[in-house]
Amino acid sequence: MSENPTASLIRPLVRGLHPYVPGEQPKVRGLIKLNTNENPYPPSPKVLAAVRAATDARLRLYPNPTADGLRAALAKLHGCAVENLIVGNGSDELLALAIRAFVEPESVLRRRLDDAYSVRTGKFTVQYFTPSYSLYPVLADIHGALKNAVSLADDFSLPAGRVLAAAGWQRGAALSLVTTPNAPSGRGYATAELDALCRSTRGVVVLDEAYVDFAREHALTLALKHPHVLVSRTFSKAYSLCFQRVGYMVGHPELIAALHRIRDSYNVNGLGQVAAEATLRDLPYYRRNFRRLIATRERLAAGLTALGFDVLPSQTNFLFAAPPGPPAGEWLERLRARKILVRWFDRPGLAHRLRLTVGADAEAEALLRAARAIFKTT
Repeated sequence: MSENPTASLIRPLVRGLHPYVPGEQPKVRGLIKLNTNENPYPPSPKVLAAVRAATDARLRLYPNPTADGLRAALAKLHGCAVENLIVGNGSDELLALAIRAFVEPESVLRRRLDDAYSVRTGKFTVQYFTPSYSLYPVLADIHGALKNAVSLADDFSLPAGRVLAAAGWQRGAALSLVTTPNAPSGRGYATAELDALCRSTRGVVVLDEAYVDFAREHALTLALKHPHVLVSRTFSKAYSLCFQRVGYMVGHPELIAALHRIRDSYNVNGLGQVAAEATLRDLPYYRRNFRRLIATRERLAAGLTALGFDVLPSQTNFLFAAPPGPPAGEWLERLRARKILVRWFDRPGLAHRLRLTVGADAEAEALLRAARAIFKTT
């Protein structure tokens, strides 16, 4: 059979890619969406007012190309210089930029006569722990980089010292991506153990703190302490701005400047910049919501545990729980039938658990009611 002429126009690397699969989007009315870790509470009224006020003649103009106002506000918040910051179209864009800036694609390796160079320097490798954010290997594949997936312990703790080396961690990998707190487990990591991991790694390390506002510790100081460490954050999960797609990275000015060189022009939309700046002017509103969500998380965890779920401790806005009785995939379908969407990963080591977003109190109670009802029909 002859090759599809249209398919032949596409690079072989792209034809073979397996894209990132986001959480299911509701297709019928009335579903409770607990599968994508969105904040159930709306943005601050002051943020909504700022966005409404900005929908004027400015819409015909390009936004600030480097988000200078937002970078200045973030620099003040974090006690660093504007040169330590880059803002992106969500933190996902910045993760992709980091791979492009710091990792040589495998095609360069194939052109080298001295293959030992790559082994010695690790310049072609993106490494990450598994399980963690499933976008990491997709971004590496898009770039044509080598991948090094290092298994976490069964309790999702970080390996350290000799255990880290035995697990296959490459000290000289070009880029190491660490989700902290971890997703999908929800496990938090102490700053001290992250510091030790960074000190044991020579290449660039990105600490992906998408869920850090729900955790007991953060590691932002490491990005200002170590010249090879970047911290990635987002306005999506904690600050109710998923729709606007705004993220940022903090790190050494030379690393940040490298990311700026390859980012798209005007990469952050103007309304997103307005919304994020207004968010930083009303942080007490969000911190109250963080406390509400953490309290709901603990009540939901206790309620599920009482029903027989094995619920892992969480420092995020979601829980990772193994249901009793029927397998997790069946629970997914039974909960969907009761108009509740949760996330299930059909992968070894994860398929026996469900990831459950911590919603508002009423949504958490609806999840518990549904679980009780499923028990009665099991």
